[in-house]
Amino acid sequence: MTAPRRSARIASKRSLKGDETIEEPKLKKTKVTKTEVEPVAKKETTTKQLEVGDEIPDLSLKDQDDKVVSLRQVVKDNKIVIIFVYPKASTPGCTRQACGFRDNYDDLKQYGKVYGLSADNVTRQKNFQTKQSLPYDLLSDPKRELIGMLGCKKTPQSGIIRSHFVFYEGKLKFKRVKISPEVSVADGKKEVLELAKSLDEK
Repeated sequence: MTAPRRSARIASKRSLKGDETIEEPKLKKTKVTKTEVEPVAKKETTTKQLEVGDEIPDLSLKDQDDKVVSLRQVVKDNKIVIIFVYPKASTPGCTRQACGFRDNYDDLKQYGKVYGLSADNVTRQKNFQTKQSLPYDLLSDPKRELIGMLGCKKTPQSGIIRSHFVFYEGKLKFKRVKISPEVSVADGKKEVLELAKSLDEK
């Protein structure tokens, strides 16, 4: 008796149903390419910028003396608040802007509170204030939180746009972004006095 051929052995492993031969289905291998797996996109966080009519943010920053300043408390204590934003302490344009507000401080302080704001640390702010004899406080915003809310970031990574903002009864009344040092001082004073006049007329 001869041994069954190889084809006969394979056939014996098949299942039979009647006269039909049913072969077991073969699994098809699928190859996953890199292009088929899409990376999950990172969500970009955008800071909502303040517009005229918006309330001042509920935020606290340190001043040149390392004291914490609550913006909400500032506007509770002062009907008019002007914040001027400068790119970097002790640079030429920023010095002109800061000294301009210094020279007009006697007129401004009668009606409102004045603050300078930049991303400089507390020590640099103190040195700037002392060197230029600035009579008002300088706020330190190294993370550019308030600066971002005001819309003064030059790029998402770095840089600050020179600007100023006037708040009246806690709400933004005047918004001046991208402005020269001299115009910032002149227009800032004009806007504060304009608001002061409206207070006197009430």
